[in-house]
Formats: sequence, structure tokens, C-alpha cells
Amino acid sequence: MAAHNEETDGYSGSQVCAIVGITYRQLDYWARTGLLEPSIAVARGSGTKRRYSYHDVLELKVIKQLLDAGISLQRARQAVECLRDNLSADLASASLILSSSSSVLAASRGEIVDLLAGGQGVFNVVAMAGVVSELDASIVEIAAARREASAAERSARTA
Repeated sequence: MAAHNEETDGYSGSQVCAIVGITYRQLDYWARTGLLEPSIAVARGSGTKRRYSYHDVLELKVIKQLLDAGISLQRARQAVECLRDNLSADLASASLILSSSSSVLAASRGEIVDLLAGGQGVFNVVAMAGVVSELDASIVEIAAARREASAAERSARTA
């Protein structure tokens, strides 16, 4: 039996919810409205399941961080679209700077990208490195739990 590999198999909806800290209802809504569709497998009718890549989960984690910072879903959607278009570097090396009317991306190279045209205001800074490391830690926990469950299942079958 081949080992389960998240890099190629991706993550199920329930795994994504546990990793990102959202409900399945939110995940389903975001997929249906096009905020983020899974890149490995899209649900196509009853009985099919979505499969999300690591990059998908990372984007969802960023969306969750934006919402937690008080950004509306509409503005989070705009910011994520701009991130997709403007960030070719590693997301962990950047900081997202948010205000009530504007969002800019401060890349590690010192460049600043205006994500949303807007005015001035008080800024919140969301360090992307924290998002990436938090995501990686959650993935490790889920993988360890899956290995333990598989080992227990194999042990129960041989007993």
C-alpha cells in the first residue's frame, strides 16, 4: 500500500478546515463564489470531493488572517487577487500592510506594492512568515495524527 502524500494528493476539505481554522460552510462558500477553488480537484456533483494544494491552503490561511484583522470578505478577495498577481516571491518573506481603505504588500526586497487603490489610514501589519509557519505546524500535526490512526488500524487488523 502506497504512503499517503499530501504534496500530490492534496488536502481534503475537512483537513483544510482544521488547518486554516474555518468552518466547512465557509470553505464551501468560498469555493462556490470563486474566492479560492481547489487546484487539485474541484467538486463536480454529488459524491466528488475537493482536493486542495499546499498553495491553496496557504492562500486560505492568508484570507483567514485578513478576516481576523477586520478586513471585509470583499476587500480580502481584492487583496488576495492582487497578491496572486503581484507576488512572485516567497509569501513568507513579505508583510501585508492593511488600512481601512488600502492594502500594500511590503516584499522582502524593500519594494512596496499597492494592492488596492485607496487613501490613508491606520495600518495593521500581517506578517506572512507567521502565516506560513503556523500553516506548516498544523500540517505536521494532521500528518502525525493520520500516521497514528493508520498504525492503530494496521495493529487492530493484525491482532
